[in-house]
This record gives sequence, C-alpha cells and structure tokens, in this order.
Amino acid sequence: MDDTPAIDVRPITEREIPAWIRALKTGFLKPPTVTDEDVADRRTYLDPSRTLAAFDGDRCVATFRSFPQELTAVGGAPVPADGITQVTVSATHRRRGLLTRMMQRDLAAAKERGDVVATLIAAEYPIYGRYGFGPATSAAEWTVDTRRSGVDRRRAGQPADGGRVELVDAEYVRKVGPGLHDRHRRLQHGVLDRDERWWQVATGALRPPGQKDWAEPFYAVYRAPDGEVEGLVAYRADDKWSDAKQPDNTATVEWLTAVGPAAERALWTYLCSIDWVTTVKSGWRAPDDLLPLLLPDPRAARLTLHTDWLWVRILDVVRALESRSYPGASGALVLEVVDRGGFAGGRYRLEVDGEAASCTATRADADLTLGVAELASLWLGEESAVRLAALGRVREERAGAGLAADALLRTSRRPWCPDMF
Repeated sequence: MDDTPAIDVRPITEREIPAWIRALKTGFLKPPTVTDEDVADRRTYLDPSRTLAAFDGDRCVATFRSFPQELTAVGGAPVPADGITQVTVSATHRRRGLLTRMMQRDLAAAKERGDVVATLIAAEYPIYGRYGFGPATSAAEWTVDTRRSGVDRRRAGQPADGGRVELVDAEYVRKVGPGLHDRHRRLQHGVLDRDERWWQVATGALRPPGQKDWAEPFYAVYRAPDGEVEGLVAYRADDKWSDAKQPDNTATVEWLTAVGPAAERALWTYLCSIDWVTTVKSGWRAPDDLLPLLLPDPRAARLTLHTDWLWVRILDVVRALESRSYPGASGALVLEVVDRGGFAGGRYRLEVDGEAASCTATRADADLTLGVAELASLWLGEESAVRLAALGRVREERAGAGLAADALLRTSRRPWCPDMF
C-alpha cells in the first residue's frame, strides 16, 4: 500500500464542489460533465465539513460524504447514525490507502459526535468488512404473474375489512407520507428516517439534475375502516400489448409503506387487480415480506432478487445493545468484540430481563468472541450466531454460546431497509 503523504485527504471547500462532483461521476462511470445546475443542487444539501476528498495536487481523485441519519433498532427506538454515501476512488489512484484514510477520519468524527452506528449501501461486497461493517439487512424482489395469483379482481378497491383503496396525487402524498413513514419506522427495525428532500424528490416537487424526464407515478392509499391512512404505494406501469392485441403490462412498485397486514393485503391485492396489468414487480422488500403468502397461489410470486442491503458498523457497543429490545428473552452473555479500527473493541456483558437490557464492560470470561462486523450482522436480528459459528466467523468460548446468543438477539421478523442512499 502506497499511502503517500503527497495526496491530501481533507474536507472540501465550497469552491471545490465542482471538482468533487466530477470525481464522483468519474468514479461511478457517469459522464463527467459538471453543470452549474449540478453544483447548485449539491449546495442545497451537501455539508462541506462532512464531504471528504483526496487531492493529488489540485485534482480530486477520491470522494466520500456522510450525513446525519436515524436507524430504527429492534423495538422501535431511533438510533443516531452516520450515513455514508458517494464513496469513490479514481481508477488511477486505487490501492494507495485513500479509502482507508477517508473512512477512518469520518468514523472518528462520528464516534466523537456520539453516533451509535455508521451505515452504508455497499456497491461491492468485499470492500467494507475490513472497516468493521457487516451486512445487517437483506432485500428481496418478487415478480408476480397476476393471471396465476388467484386474486379476486372484483374487490380491488374495496377490501373485505371495510377499508378502501383510493388513488391520490403527489401533493396528498407529501401531506400524509411523512407521518405514515414515521409510524412505520417505529414498527419495523432497520428502517431509516426520510427528510423533506426525500419526499420532494420522490414526488417530483424537486427534480435533481439528470431527472428532467421524470414522470409522476401513480399513488394509491389504503384507508382503514375509520378513515385513517395506513398504507401508501407509488408505482409505474408500462404500455405493452401482445401480437394478439392482448394487454401485457407490468406495474413496478417504487415503494410501498404499510403499518399493518390489512394495509399490505389491500395494496398488494389492488396492484394485482389493475386492468391490463399481467405482471407486478414488487420493488425492494424484506426477505420475509408477506406478499407471496398473501396470494391465493403463492407460486405466482417468483423471487427475482435477493441480496445484502444495509451494512452497519457499530461504534458504541453499549448504546447499540441497550437501544434495542429483546422481546420475550432473558439471560446474560459476555461478548469479546474484536475491532481492528479501535472504536468499539472490548469485553461486554449483556444482561436481558424481558424488555429491559443492560450492557457493561467486564473482565469476566467471554462466552462468544466475534468481530465488530459480525456483531453488526447480529444486532438487528438479521443473522444467526450459530450460523456464523459454523462459518468460523464467531468463536464459541463456552459450549452452546451461539444458541444462547440467538435466543437473545434473533427477532421474529427480519430487519428491512427500504431505502437507497
């Protein structure tokens, strides 16, 4: 590794935003032209103090940005997180330790701020484990053949529970969407907060450069019998007909938010009942989503994507383990956490009594030894300590410790992060 001091790693200045954007586009193999519109848009949300770059002379050759975020822990508590995004190193400057320098600088600042975890969506799997990140949620997508689904199309807008499905416009989504999402993220661990900009971009009120051809999707809400909105979906449809002049259209879900199974059932039933639509693509969903089993014929839903999604890096073991709940669990476990980055290593005793939990540093013998990346995969309930032990990524210091860890940490539903950032 040639970590040459001639390359300067530091936060950018306002006047360096165009060079940073050019390097970012280059790193992601996008046309590197930078317009005044690009710069003006970035300035509305980019914090230069949290926007890092590597400069070889006056040329920007690597990019890195972080921003404040909230991640929902098991049980619904929001945890302060360091959201990491837009990480690139130019092809001419790889293997020089630039990412390591930017990552260490950002994580140290996050630790100092009091962030409990750092998060990112990994474009490539092998990169981020060496910085202590572990895959903490997965994403799945189903493709549904509506003709085989068995869904009763006659009740698409009138669910049997007395609620109803209504088409709405973007203005209404901006009005009810944020509150519905906040309700949802208190119920589903792994979900992130969404700021006003997210809703502005998602509904076309704000169109960043490169989205000039944006077209409004369709929006539908589910209202419970008492009239309250408990579900919301955005979807698009193509225009395809067979040679025999039969409709063969696909509806693609951009996002679907529901705060209960009635809303999920109503919205999926509606989507599978739209005239001319023969295929529904679900968009990113949790791997244990209800969708397939909501259909009279679950085989009509074909799994077409399954991948790791949100990666998490624990910065504060005590606060991370105390922030989540442990439904129905009780017991104690001593964890030896190995952290080469130096932020969260040590030996910790986790004690759980029902919903209450405490975590303290200890000198007691460890039950389980694991890396901080493996702890991240266990923290939201995504992974099993027994599985990780079988893979040699967790070491049992006491027979049965993996099973004991699963009894405390596993959750009845998988974590889910519906967003890209």
